[in-house]
Amino acid sequence: MKSSLETRLGVFFALVVIAAFIIFELLGGASLFRRGQEFRAQFNTVKDLKVGDPVKLAGVQVGRVKSVGIQGNRVEITLQVDPNIAVHTDSVASVQFTGLMGQNFVALTFGSENAPRASSGALLQSREQADLADLMTRLDSVAGGVESLTKSFSGEEISKLLGPLTDFIKQNQSNISGTLANLNSMTSDMSGGRGTFGKLIKDPTLYNEAVIAVTNIGGAMADAKPLADDARAMVADLRKMVGNMEKGEGTLGRLVTDPSLFDEASGAMTNFKEILQKINQGKGSVGELVNDNSFLRNIRLTLQKVDKATESLEDTGPLSVLGTAVGTLF
Repeated sequence: MKSSLETRLGVFFALVVIAAFIIFELLGGASLFRRGQEFRAQFNTVKDLKVGDPVKLAGVQVGRVKSVGIQGNRVEITLQVDPNIAVHTDSVASVQFTGLMGQNFVALTFGSENAPRASSGALLQSREQADLADLMTRLDSVAGGVESLTKSFSGEEISKLLGPLTDFIKQNQSNISGTLANLNSMTSDMSGGRGTFGKLIKDPTLYNEAVIAVTNIGGAMADAKPLADDARAMVADLRKMVGNMEKGEGTLGRLVTDPSLFDEASGAMTNFKEILQKINQGKGSVGELVNDNSFLRNIRLTLQKVDKATESLEDTGPLSVLGTAVGTLF
């Protein structure tokens, strides 16, 4: 009897231990006994985040919140993450919730593959998410604005809005009627093809003239095509000529590219310069003619003698001139 009781108590105790372990595992307490990498993150608010709340990477649970505390003027949480999960230095942590009444959790991003892995105890980057209370406050303000807008469309508000417009229409009813009548007359004339606008709308002359003008422009462009072809051919010939000149072909090409003409011209200019210098210095026949004044005096004297001789010949007759010439010759 005693052994049976002890057996029952042992089985009951074993079942209690197994149930406690299962509950402890479901609540995340078993993770406290597993070694993992720890990271820190700081937020302005954690939105009722508690110890044991899940840590998810791309929606997959990879750890749990180990601690929540105040660090200065911010809230610092410690995350315990599975050691097999790669958390990079540029991974970002944010506190999110699964629904309006759901559980809060910490969401991690993968980060870039090229970034190094964060060491255990590192402070991760954090991103603040919109608080549910702030969202509800904003929704409440939006609802209040919509309600005010709907009230403005009530009968009393519409009457206040349209009242001045109604009074204006009543005061200017005759002017408005006359304006409408004039508009009706104008539209009737336009529809009947009367007046400038009516002719523009109804008369096809403008359209026909526009078509003719476009046709003439097309013909002119067709006539100008040979000229354009000739111009292209002329440009091609000029390009060919310039190319031949650059290659040194032909007379112009040789003049442009052959340096001998330049050398000869330079030599000729040098020689001409030397000749001018000699003339200025009075060297040579031309230099003496230019610089010696005696030659000029001799020319003047000779001209004076010739002048006197011609005067004496004018005084004597033709026979005397002939005799003098004959005597000179014989």
